Amino acid sequence: MTPTNPSVLPSREYAAFLFDMDGTILTSIKSAERVWTAWAIRHGLDPVSFVPTIHGKRTEDTIRHLGLPGVDPVAEALGIALAEIEDVADIEEIAGVGRFLASLPSDRWAIVTSASRALATARIAAAGLPLPPLLVSADDVKRGKPAPDPFLLGAQKLGVAPQDCLVFEDTPIGLAAAESAGMDSIVVTATHTHTHPVETRSAPVPDYADLVAVRTESGLLKVQRKIGH
Repeated sequence: MTPTNPSVLPSREYAAFLFDMDGTILTSIKSAERVWTAWAIRHGLDPVSFVPTIHGKRTEDTIRHLGLPGVDPVAEALGIALAEIEDVADIEEIAGVGRFLASLPSDRWAIVTSASRALATARIAAAGLPLPPLLVSADDVKRGKPAPDPFLLGAQKLGVAPQDCLVFEDTPIGLAAAESAGMDSIVVTATHTHTHPVETRSAPVPDYADLVAVRTESGLLKVQRKIGH
């Protein structure tokens, strides 16, 4: 199917919303890229070409894919996570997301992230956002995005069918994971990873400033733009 990048939001009702974290509900790019740039230089990699490839994937998967001799992906991922936890000074929420999340029923949404649980909780707190009722992290799955496993686990833990979930994502890897899970998605374009539009069938939104979550008569959820937007 040819990507169309439609401007019309999904019109159907959903049982739950699932949110990626980095680039979707908060901006952590500066922090992540500082840490990864230092790591790349230590390992003889060109940070200019390498660092843009890290977004959306689990740290361990990124390192394992490189196949660097003598490098333990698990140990290196732990070291990077610790460095990222220490570097949260300029992390901020995506515009409007705090209000949007607060409007959702607590048992009808989750954060599904490729970050570790420790890093996710540190970044969420640094952004001034409350911890979610359910957090699915890199620690909870054997296969990370673009495999569907994280989103499928989120749906399972919420007790809803995968096809009844709407995913909010910001990377092609995350959007591929949502599609593999049989879920509709919205792409959040706030961060600089979207200097060039993402090729996707998902509706793009710059942030949450003009979005509202509506509880339908059947008790399900819809996402709409504010009237006049």
